[in-house]
Amino acid sequence: MAFYRSQVLPRLVDRVLGTPDIGNWRAEAAAGLHGRVVEIGFGSGLNVEHYPAEVEAVLAVEPAAVAMKLARKRIATSRVAIEHVGVDGQSVPMAGESCDAALSTFTLCTVAHPAAALSEIFRVLRPGGTLHFLEHGISPDPRVAAWQRRLEPLQRLLAGGCHLTRDPATIVTRAGFQLGRCDHAYAKGPKPWSYLTLGVAEKPR
Repeated sequence: MAFYRSQVLPRLVDRVLGTPDIGNWRAEAAAGLHGRVVEIGFGSGLNVEHYPAEVEAVLAVEPAAVAMKLARKRIATSRVAIEHVGVDGQSVPMAGESCDAALSTFTLCTVAHPAAALSEIFRVLRPGGTLHFLEHGISPDPRVAAWQRRLEPLQRLLAGGCHLTRDPATIVTRAGFQLGRCDHAYAKGPKPWSYLTLGVAEKPR
């Protein structure tokens, strides 16, 4: 299982979450980013091509060495300076109020303690800084949600701890952010895995 999680899973995630449809969602999530951006769950760099021109630098937090290896070509062709600064979104080695924005895509479902990760993002953001997030989570459809609860134990085992039943918007607001934009829709694919939340939330000034 250790080999699967360290060597196979990052490559699988790169394929599954690297589709054109998900790319469109990523572009929407990245819109409006600017200045210094901390990205937790950087993964294999699937967001790199979607950074707006206003982004000056990206500070990447990613624990998977294979994912960072897969990201090399994307980083090499990026016009934005990208630095790998840490491996744990729950303990980001950066000064407080040092970033203008933050980006999280398909990360809050997997991180062991999302409240701790969001607390770190809150800490490193300047007042008025924004968190842009794209996450999958619990569906409002009772039938889909029931299947999500049934499938979650297997999902967590095979997908590196990924949960199907977390509510991203609720997690973000409980962390102290003021929710602005918040869109919900199904992406292409089986509904238990494809109910997405796309949002932008602000650290109060």
